[in-house]
Amino acid sequence: MRPDADLDHAVESLVDGAFFNSGQSCCGIERIYVHADCHDAFVDGFVALTEAYRLGHPLEAGTNLGPVVRPAAADFVRGQVADAVRAGARALIDPAHFPAAGAAGSAYLAPQVVVDVDHGMRLMTEESFGPVVGIMRVDSDAAAVALMNDSDFGLTASVWTTDEAAALALGDEVETGTWFMNRCDTLDPALAWTGVKDSGRGCALSRVGYEQLTRSKSFHLRTAL
Repeated sequence: MRPDADLDHAVESLVDGAFFNSGQSCCGIERIYVHADCHDAFVDGFVALTEAYRLGHPLEAGTNLGPVVRPAAADFVRGQVADAVRAGARALIDPAHFPAAGAAGSAYLAPQVVVDVDHGMRLMTEESFGPVVGIMRVDSDAAAVALMNDSDFGLTASVWTTDEAAALALGDEVETGTWFMNRCDTLDPALAWTGVKDSGRGCALSRVGYEQLTRSKSFHLRTAL
């Protein structure tokens, strides 16, 4: 997130992108890099909105966070957070805000926002696939790009800015299959859905995706002898 971004829009969109379907989305937000000039305000807004979510049974009115797919998946996320905290990170969400959350062995997991993180922590390098996100302070676009590219995965990434030229320039530098400006966790049927690195298997959507449903045939003719 750049200092010129619309703060309220970024907070609302990224909280949803991180916790949609309890974080169980292939293009869910895993890591967020925020310029130092707006880091604290962004984190405050992110935590406040996260605490307004309700964890509970998916069929109950008002629930917008449900369980993860199985208890082992929840325990995996708990382990990532615990390892990060032991290494010096801070978990900002008090689980008491989410009384439906269980302890180890429960698939009901409170969402968590973790700061003071770095890439020596599993939380910032592994896929979590759960309701947790690490937020890291950066001092420049270049620092953010280097960290974004320091990953085995490359399905989606986004930039939050009012500067379209900057968004396009950064998109050229970031190693990802899909690049967003001021949005995340969304599909456009007209655009190819694909990734790079360990996310780079195949392609769906767009005319490119339909090419997989066709059978090519080549004719090599030499008419002049």
